[in-house]
Amino acid sequence: MAQSNRREAGRRRLAMRLPRMRNLIMEARDRWQLELFEAYEIAVETRDALRGEPFNSDLVQECDETCSEIEQHIVRAMLKNSWSP
Repeated sequence: MAQSNRREAGRRRLAMRLPRMRNLIMEARDRWQLELFEAYEIAVETRDALRGEPFNSDLVQECDETCSEIEQHIVRAMLKNSWSP
């Protein structure tokens, strides 16, 4: 998947996963935000691909943790930016 497609797919996934942040996520345009969206999509794709494979439970758990960490980072960053004048 192309970089811009991954960014938009990640944006949409995060918007669904974090409905209270949906408007901020959909309006985000900063480069670092777009990179986080892409990283999130890559982590989700990797996790989903590993789920079907035997003996990958540790890797699946690591990908789940990475997804959660990115979600938390997005929430903190979006809230911080939304309160800035």
